[in-house]
Amino acid sequence: MKTVFSATQLAHAPAQEISDGKLQPAVEIPSRAEIVLSTVKDRKVGDVIPPLEFPIRPLHRVHSEEYVSFLERFWSLWTASGRDAEAFPFVWPIRSLRQDTKVEHIDGLLGRYSMDAGTPLGQHTYRAARASADTALTAAKLVLDGEKSVFALCRPPGHHAGHDFFGGYCFFNNAAVAAQYLRDYGLHRVAILDVDYHHGNGTQALFYDRPDVLFLSLHADPKDEYPYFLGYADETGEHAGTGFTRNWPLPLGTDWEAYSPALDEACRWLLVYKPEAMIVSLGLDCFERDPISGFKFNSEDFVRLGQRLARVGVPTIFILEGGYAVDALGTNCVNVLEGFSG
Repeated sequence: MKTVFSATQLAHAPAQEISDGKLQPAVEIPSRAEIVLSTVKDRKVGDVIPPLEFPIRPLHRVHSEEYVSFLERFWSLWTASGRDAEAFPFVWPIRSLRQDTKVEHIDGLLGRYSMDAGTPLGQHTYRAARASADTALTAAKLVLDGEKSVFALCRPPGHHAGHDFFGGYCFFNNAAVAAQYLRDYGLHRVAILDVDYHHGNGTQALFYDRPDVLFLSLHADPKDEYPYFLGYADETGEHAGTGFTRNWPLPLGTDWEAYSPALDEACRWLLVYKPEAMIVSLGLDCFERDPISGFKFNSEDFVRLGQRLARVGVPTIFILEGGYAVDALGTNCVNVLEGFSG
């Protein structure tokens, strides 16, 4: 299995995040990608190749032009305001506040284009996020060209990012960008299976009214876990997309024995839908020692996950999402890939 990776993704290197009411050391850090890459090479998963550089259009197919432009201009706006440290949003246009104003100040723009205060932006965030999206797009192109499976080693992750907002450490929605690219270049039915511990709210919302991209997600119950306000079992799509979204919210403490029946059910949906390609949003934060998660997978369970996904039997793109137990991240990631490949 080929792995696509760009070292440019390492340029986004946040030092801190806001968590538990205080500034804490950031957990979405470059060493996540570095240890996965090292393990891919050590265990000889396959060739590691750089991504192609894509034009801006595939991003605009998923994200608003205004949002993409904001991320590109962010650092110049931030420094022009006299600041040079990491940026965190702190005010949002919620409910009774106006949604239609043309905010100009950088603090207002940060609130306009974000969903949380825990996702720092820095000087190289845009460049790294573009490289991450290019990584996913290159994997999609490889599948269109005939590869049966590809691993997109993406960082920063993507599945929380929406049409016009960032959050949950995510800036561009890599899985959605790849899915739309597959649709634009010839495939009629694409499925996204999100196995991250946290619900992929951005991905769900982007395809919620569409039947051409099936979205399935297994995750911690949002009544107890981030992102809290999406990912419930009664969310099944709307308009033409009714029936093409399915969520399996699972209780805190879920282990493989409790998880696998839900995974089997999701795979049955895939068999009924018959996608021409599957994108796996590969979060590895179901691990028992993940610092911000509450499931109980051990490392061998990730082998079982890969084996079960292989039985779906369609061309598959694995896109790295979450997973913050850095010391075990490479092992757990490659266990999925090797389980899938046999």
